[in-house]
Amino acid sequence: MAKEPMLKFVSVDRDMPEKRPPNLRATDFHEIYAEYAEAKAEEQASRCSQCGVPYCQSHCPLHNNIPDWLRLTAQGRLKEAYEVSQATNTFPEICGRICPQDRLCEGNCVIEQSGHGTVTIGAVEKYITDTAWENGWVKPAVPSMERSESVGIIGAGPGGLAAADRLRRQGVQVVVYDRYDRAGGLLTYGIPGFKLEKDVVMQRIDQLEKSGVTFKLNCNVGEDISFSELQKTHDAILIATGVYKSRDLPAPGSGASGIVRAIDYLTASNRKSFGDAVPEFDSGELNAEGKRVVVIGGGDTAMDCVRTATRQGATSVKCLYRRDRTNMPGSQREVANAEEEGVEFVWLSAPNGFTGDTVEGVMVSKMRLGAADATGRQAPEVIEGADYIEEADLVIKALGFEPEELPSLWDVPELAVTRWGTVKADFETHETNLPGVYACGDIQRGASLVVWAIRDGREAADAMLTQFNAAASVAAE
Repeated sequence: MAKEPMLKFVSVDRDMPEKRPPNLRATDFHEIYAEYAEAKAEEQASRCSQCGVPYCQSHCPLHNNIPDWLRLTAQGRLKEAYEVSQATNTFPEICGRICPQDRLCEGNCVIEQSGHGTVTIGAVEKYITDTAWENGWVKPAVPSMERSESVGIIGAGPGGLAAADRLRRQGVQVVVYDRYDRAGGLLTYGIPGFKLEKDVVMQRIDQLEKSGVTFKLNCNVGEDISFSELQKTHDAILIATGVYKSRDLPAPGSGASGIVRAIDYLTASNRKSFGDAVPEFDSGELNAEGKRVVVIGGGDTAMDCVRTATRQGATSVKCLYRRDRTNMPGSQREVANAEEEGVEFVWLSAPNGFTGDTVEGVMVSKMRLGAADATGRQAPEVIEGADYIEEADLVIKALGFEPEELPSLWDVPELAVTRWGTVKADFETHETNLPGVYACGDIQRGASLVVWAIRDGREAADAMLTQFNAAASVAAE
């Protein structure tokens, strides 16, 4: 008979999986959290209050059925818990690792608001899905029938992969085109292994291949194949390229060697973890070993850079951010992890130039927070006469990403884009102004979270299926 051990948040304290000691974890790229044991996962899941209006679910972009799979976990019904989790989330083992739960589900947990400490939703999600993989419960999609429709997906990141999975389960023929030599996008080359070990990503890609998804890698649309060719080949196209154009910092000395983009730095590090030859890393250009490192930015990419630099053996790592801790966009959990690993945060500091032909320092203006801007955040203002130089041998710019100019790159000027350069598409169907062409993820909404890309990809796939079914009904009449 199933146990009913819920609502234990009053008697059972919040308890995250144990973190490896900072001095040990900062020497490798393995994930920093240990796994829950089954009894601990059941105990922590039992803290859920099963509230009538689950804010955790409503604040999750995928609207995951969190209370349901927490209850099933507390009852020891892990296979069913996984099935409920997988029903709304294509990659729960990835979201359990990298979602900023402190800003989404856990940050809106009802018992957190009552002072009892949130349920450890992300850790339980990771546990039940890892358990599912270990027990062979995760199976490749086997459609009940094959369909004739074909979809070409440009981009093998989370949005494109989520759409591919959704379409393939319905028997649609799916081809994914990606410019890189491995699928996964930023999951593979952007996010460090200490947050998301690469075998976790590769096992999902392998499963998609086994389900019949075709990957055409090292294929750059606009160079190796034209967009018009894809339109002729497929019944629908999904643009899921993400945003890879790094924002720049126009300032005196910004062209000095030793100033690098975050995406280049992180990609080099992740390639080394695969055992690839990376000349820019081996030469020291994209390697922090023995260097004084300064990272500019306050988002999750900046957190990935500072924590990577400590693992590469930097002599010091500092993060400059123009606002304070409260107003930074990155995960507070990641900031805490970085501080434990020896990173120094220099708040209310903005770069205004660089010294040396090979960078020797960052010219820094001290800031204060003034009146709120249009977004409601306090705008930083320069404190006159408080400038100083922060010594550095390697400066990493983590200033965010912008979309590439796809209409010109792909010779498709009729593709509508917004004033920010993102592809203009309906936020429910994800269809663009071009018939049969859809967009999802960051290339539609701007740089955002993996979980939003997954949601967009699933929605776009559903919209395509609706169109295919409608066309089939008309043809049958």
